[in-house]
Amino acid sequence: MLSQHAQRAHPSLEVRLARGSSSPTYSALKLLIVLSLFLCWCKQVEALPGTTVGVKVNEGVVLAAEKRVAYGYYLMSKSGKKVYRVLDRIGIASAGLIADMQTLARILEAEMRLYELDAEHTPSVWTAAKVLSYILYERRLFPYYAEVLVGGVDETGPHLYSLDPIGAVLEENYIAAGTGAQLAISMLESGYRSDLSIDEAEKLALKSLEAAMKRDAVSGDGIDMVVITRSGSLEKSFTWPLQL
Repeated sequence: MLSQHAQRAHPSLEVRLARGSSSPTYSALKLLIVLSLFLCWCKQVEALPGTTVGVKVNEGVVLAAEKRVAYGYYLMSKSGKKVYRVLDRIGIASAGLIADMQTLARILEAEMRLYELDAEHTPSVWTAAKVLSYILYERRLFPYYAEVLVGGVDETGPHLYSLDPIGAVLEENYIAAGTGAQLAISMLESGYRSDLSIDEAEKLALKSLEAAMKRDAVSGDGIDMVVITRSGSLEKSFTWPLQL
């Protein structure tokens, strides 16, 4: 057993760690670790696999995504679901890792159901987008690898929001996300008009995804869609090749 003098001369591991935690070397090491994680995250965000699109018109909102689930060069599934109804008139679509998409869909649906019970009224589309934004920002250092579109119709009309993996919220008339976004957005840009009917919005979403699926290796194998109007929502599925 060490004497009192020896204990003072050889401080315990806990004491040495406590002293070291405030040293410049320890602080620099923590900063290096955080920076390394951030750079790894940036590389992942640049290539969130898959393609999803959203289109907002006067009658409602169309959310659509292709079905392919790929990890690197491996095609894992041809029937991955990336479009979800959260409530009767609110839905989400996403591109990224399928596990994170499913987790976010479950969490958001649970939060919106609890909101309905507590507030005794249906949440707005903006409320759903902001709640999801808080969920994403809370995990900003270890984020969900998913870019999410939130769309729906409430008392103020149709709304469409885009959220990046750490929770930034942007409202748009049309959006494309994922690795095929650059291909899909060109079709949306050229074909969008504010006076489109909901049927025309569906066709535009399908054409934009078709363009992405033809050239993006991790997008393909059909399309899932949810069409949301004031009267409710309808889920649709399309096989590949599309019959437009």
